[in-house]
Amino acid sequence: MNEPSQAARYLRAKERVACIRGFYSNLFAYLIVIPFLAWLNWRTSGFPWVIFPALGWGFGLAMHGLRAFGYDLILGRGWEERKIREFMSKDDL
Repeated sequence: MNEPSQAARYLRAKERVACIRGFYSNLFAYLIVIPFLAWLNWRTSGFPWVIFPALGWGFGLAMHGLRAFGYDLILGRGWEERKIREFMSKDDL
C-alpha cells in the first residue's frame, strides 16, 4: 500500500490539533464552572450536590483527554487506523 499522501497526513494532524484544542477548551470551562457551582452549593444548600456535576463532567473530561492525546483504553491505540487499512486492502468494498 502506498504511503499516505501529504494532504491526508495534514488532515489527520489538523483533526488531532482540533481535538486537543477542544479538550483544552473543555478543561478551561470545567475550571471556571465547577468552582462557581461549588460556591453556589456552599451558599445555598447543605447537601453537597456539586459532587455530581464535578464527577460526571470530570469523567467526560478525562475520556476526552485520553482520546485527544492518543490513548484508547478499550480498543487500543491506533485501532481506527488499523481498521481503515484493513478495509482499504480488501477488494470487495
